[in-house]
Amino acid sequence: MRTFSTVEELKAAVGEEIGVSEWHAIPQAQIDLFAEATGDDQWIHVDAKRARSGPYGTTIAHGYLTLSLLAPLMKTVYEIVGARIGLNYGLNKVRFAAPVPVDSRVRVRVRLVSLDDVAGGLQAVWSAVVELEGSDKPACIAEPVTRHVF
Repeated sequence: MRTFSTVEELKAAVGEEIGVSEWHAIPQAQIDLFAEATGDDQWIHVDAKRARSGPYGTTIAHGYLTLSLLAPLMKTVYEIVGARIGLNYGLNKVRFAAPVPVDSRVRVRVRLVSLDDVAGGLQAVWSAVVELEGSDKPACIAEPVTRHVF
């Protein structure tokens, strides 16, 4: 984990790769819980028997499940000391470049794109590339925006 002890250290890191999370496995139970929580119960995600004859030969994680993993994975990559809270402010860009088959492992590679002063703190734009183990193609490419209040 990369720790930023001062705002100056964080500002100096703009343009740099900050780090890479550990691998995270996505079992069917997690996919099913996401389907239940969101109401997105399309067969490609939850019906293993039908999915065997589908385009991927198995169930796949929801794109939004993959996207939702950014928060827990990114918090293992960096820490901003002194920030009272970090808030999700939104996303500038999101693309789901490859399906994530059940039982796959993913991780996120994080780069700090920009950092701007805002009322009460800083606004950071990150590049987050969700890598799929064993694939040359990323599962998701996103540009999350966070606000850090001091």
